[in-house]
Amino acid sequence: MIAVSAGMRADVLRSYPAVDPDRVHVVHNGIDTALWSRRERPDAVRALGVDPDKRSVVFVGRITRQKGLPYFLRAVAQAPPDVQVVLCAGAPDTAEIMQEVTGLVGGLQQHRDGVVWIDRMLDREDVVALLSSATAFACPSVYEPLGIVNLEAMACETAVVGTATGGIPEVVDDGVTGRLVPIEQVQDGTGTPVDPDRYVADLAAALIETVEDVDRARAWGLAGRRRAVEEFAWTTVAERTLDVYRAALQA
Repeated sequence: MIAVSAGMRADVLRSYPAVDPDRVHVVHNGIDTALWSRRERPDAVRALGVDPDKRSVVFVGRITRQKGLPYFLRAVAQAPPDVQVVLCAGAPDTAEIMQEVTGLVGGLQQHRDGVVWIDRMLDREDVVALLSSATAFACPSVYEPLGIVNLEAMACETAVVGTATGGIPEVVDDGVTGRLVPIEQVQDGTGTPVDPDRYVADLAAALIETVEDVDRARAWGLAGRRRAVEEFAWTTVAERTLDVYRAALQA
C-alpha cells in the first residue's frame, strides 16, 4: 500500500489496524514543476480584478469545511488594509457553507478594498499568474492528505501559510518556505479546531507576519521553488514509486 504522506499513512493504520505497518509505504504526491513555475503576466492579473503591483494573499480551493475558507476570511480581516484578498473558490458542497462564505466576503468588502472573489474555474495559466504575483498563498485547510495546492504555489515561488495538519507539514517547511499554523483539533473526523478563535488568531498572525516583510516572503518563495523541484517533481516521485515495487518484488 502506498500513502501520499506520513499523515495519510497514520490514518490508514488507525482505520485498518489489521494492516501490517511494514506494508504501508509513503510516496508523496508530485506536480509538474515545468507547468507550475513562476510566470508574471500583469495584464492577465489585472483582467481578473487584481493589482499585481500591490500585496495580495491568494486562496485556491473548493468551498468545503475541509478547506477552512471561513477561518481564512475571519483571519484575513485583520491584515493591513492595503493587502488584497483573492479567492479562487467555487463548487460549494452545501448551501449552508455557501451562505456563510458569501456573508463573510460581503463583510470584508464593506470594510476594505481589494477583495476579489473569482467563483469560476480558471485555466492553469491564470492561476499561475495569480500565484506568481501574490505575496502569500493561504491554505487554511483543517485536513489535507498532502496539499497539492501548496506545492503548486511553492513551484510558482510563492510563500505559503498553511495549517499544521495532515500532510501539509511534510510540504511546507516552517520558517523556510512559509509558515505553519498550529491547530488543536476535535478527534471526530471533521478536523474542527478545538478553539476556533485561537486558530483564527494564529492564522491571522502568520499571514500578517508573511505579508509585512515582502523581501522575506520572496526568499521563502524561492526556497519553496527549490523544495518543490528537488522533493516533489514527478521524476522524483516516479523513482520512489518504483522503489516500492522493487522492494515488493524482492520480498
